[in-house]
Amino acid sequence: MKVDEEELITGLAKAYMLMHRRVNRAMTKQGASLARTKMLAYIRKAGGSARAADIADLFDLAPRTVTESLDSLERDQLIVRTSDPQDRRVKRLAITPLGESAIAATEPLRKELMAEICAVLSEDDRVQLHDILSRFVASLSDADDVVNCD
Repeated sequence: MKVDEEELITGLAKAYMLMHRRVNRAMTKQGASLARTKMLAYIRKAGGSARAADIADLFDLAPRTVTESLDSLERDQLIVRTSDPQDRRVKRLAITPLGESAIAATEPLRKELMAEICAVLSEDDRVQLHDILSRFVASLSDADDVVNCD
């Protein structure tokens, strides 16, 4: 059986969208969407040095979209914005204890959903898929374009 490139790319995109939709719906019911949780996790990982521009670049979002999301996170007291001592035009982002609690509340669910999604794969399937995806990422990534959304 021959599978053309269109079928492969369409299948990959469809699988991603279905996984994303399932995880996002479940997490939203828990109180924090996947996008919101990923943004909070990035801010936490940056340890107070994150900027809105960093988030826009990482997630390939328009600056206005990021600003609106950050406004919402700040309004809900999940993050704080502070002035950068070197450049007063820049605001640095830090997670609050309430933000830490939001991540803690949704992280077990996110991990459970990932396990459910991957349950269909054997260990050999997982190794093969990981290898294939690693090659795809390597072939598509430039040194300046590495995505890390952990």
